Amino acid sequence: MKKIIDDVRLIYKCCYLYYEERKTQMDICRILGLSRTSVSRMLELGRQKGIVEIKIHNPFAFHYGQLQQILQEKYHLKEVIVVDSDPLDSFQAQQEKLCEAAFTYLTEILRDGDYVGVSMGRTLHSITQVETQYDFDRKNLVFVPMYGGMSQKRTNRMDVQSNRIAVEFAEKFGGDYVQFLAPAVFSSKKVKDVFLNEETIRYIYRYLNRLRIALLGIGVPKAGETGIFYERYLDAKTLKRYLDQGAVGESALRFYDIHGNMDPFRKFNERVVGIEQEQLEKIEIRIGITGGSKKADAVKGAIRANVINTLITDIACAKAMIASDDEKQMDT
Repeated sequence: MKKIIDDVRLIYKCCYLYYEERKTQMDICRILGLSRTSVSRMLELGRQKGIVEIKIHNPFAFHYGQLQQILQEKYHLKEVIVVDSDPLDSFQAQQEKLCEAAFTYLTEILRDGDYVGVSMGRTLHSITQVETQYDFDRKNLVFVPMYGGMSQKRTNRMDVQSNRIAVEFAEKFGGDYVQFLAPAVFSSKKVKDVFLNEETIRYIYRYLNRLRIALLGIGVPKAGETGIFYERYLDAKTLKRYLDQGAVGESALRFYDIHGNMDPFRKFNERVVGIEQEQLEKIEIRIGITGGSKKADAVKGAIRANVINTLITDIACAKAMIASDDEKQMDT
């Protein structure tokens, strides 16, 4: 004998009363003469049989989608990912959101045989610390530091040099890594050029020419949030002089202004041992990862300098980039 709870017409009526008429389960019990257990079971069967479909819409999705599209079109980027941000979030909490988004994006774009360039800093280190695990059995990856990685110190007891970052990415995503056995910044361009004549160092540039993906943090000299300063590659006096000359950001260990111009900072930039600007621009996907409204100018400068063509940021930085009026100032 067919059970009453298997009657499709009764299941439909039960669901209709509950979802369309907004009746309570007790109301339905009285109307249909059913037990509370039968009504509850029929409502569950309504979902299982496809009579009822429940969709949850994220109220922020469209808004974030708009921000991403506006930024992508305004700054001619390949792709933009915007994550949520809350003024009450700690720095660590906000960093975790950005790094989880970066980790997810990277898992989507990695191909078998990819060479991936990494920079230095806490942001990239944090990407390798996300709890989600990566199924790396299918891909043969090589992680390459994009500049020298030897320094005098560790930042907050963490080794955030590019060599160490390459090791951490290889451990997280699988594959191999190479080491860039050189200081990141030399005392002079002349000393650097002599050093680079050694074949034991030149080999790294062959790896840099193979990169398809580059991961870059973005520093803000004004806030003192740049690995160059923390790692003692330049002193406070020099940093202040560059700020007076219009420096708004640093990425790939090179300073630039709001227009993406690096010329005012050539004296420092040319002492950096690492990927050359021409090599960087040939990399298919150059991902900048940073957040916060105070990073907006640094991000815009990095885009205009052609350092990055893909952006992972938070809503605070995204809104600040859209709200700025510097585009008009550039045209006057």
